[in-house]
Amino acid sequence: MQDAELARIVRRALTEDLAGGDVTTDATVEPSRKAVGLFHAKQPAVVAGLDVAREVFRQVGGVKFTPLARDGARVRKGQTIAEISGGARAILAGERTALNFLQRLSGVATLTRAFIEKVRGTRALVLDTRKTTPGLRLLEKRAVRAGGGTNHRVSLADAALIKDNHIEAVGDEERLREAVMALRLKRGPGFRIEIEAQTIDQALLFATFDVDVVMLDNLPVPVMRKLVPTLRKINPGLTIEASGGVTLKTVRAVAETGVDWISVGALTHSAPAVDISLELHLPRRPA
Repeated sequence: MQDAELARIVRRALTEDLAGGDVTTDATVEPSRKAVGLFHAKQPAVVAGLDVAREVFRQVGGVKFTPLARDGARVRKGQTIAEISGGARAILAGERTALNFLQRLSGVATLTRAFIEKVRGTRALVLDTRKTTPGLRLLEKRAVRAGGGTNHRVSLADAALIKDNHIEAVGDEERLREAVMALRLKRGPGFRIEIEAQTIDQALLFATFDVDVVMLDNLPVPVMRKLVPTLRKINPGLTIEASGGVTLKTVRAVAETGVDWISVGALTHSAPAVDISLELHLPRRPA
């Protein structure tokens, strides 16, 4: 992610909170008051978003941000993950925005790591989807990587993914095959083309197309266990992806079918926020 893009995202978030100023802090805290703040993880987690929190306080101004962990690190309950120091007004003004980013992104990284651990020892990679918070996709996909996951498409231009509605709109098998051939001719061999199969017959057919990936959408585990070896015989270079309602309880069984990729929308659309707090310490006034 470019620094300018990160700055833009943070600026918009701060505007939500500070467009009209911080009337509470301005009324209660003297402008000269200094403070130190400690960010504590209140539960075991995988950290993500420390650079985003740093950017929050850079834009607020007058605060030094010192990370005490790194993105992707596993932290224990009670561990201090960052320290800030500077003007108390500035710290309080940026507190909620910084916490919102840290809690949300650490939640994505933590859930991703849980999925990664479930499939350890298999060939399967865990991928995210485009089911992201509008405006925060780049940050959430970075958090997936911090958790050990792999990014699927960031935008619709990154790869072709022919899904059920595309297939329905095309109308018939021959036109679909021709469309794939035309896309390959236009984009070349290095461009990834993926197609979604919702039935066994579709999967067997699509494996004969000039595609790189066949996605098995919502197929039962026993079906995939038998289908995957057959698809590899039809097209040895094919990448096989499983998708659709995969959970922490089911992901291991899906991985053991032999698929290459497992896409999990929950990594970004359902990750619970990590409980992180900011504890403020004010220096004693001279007697």
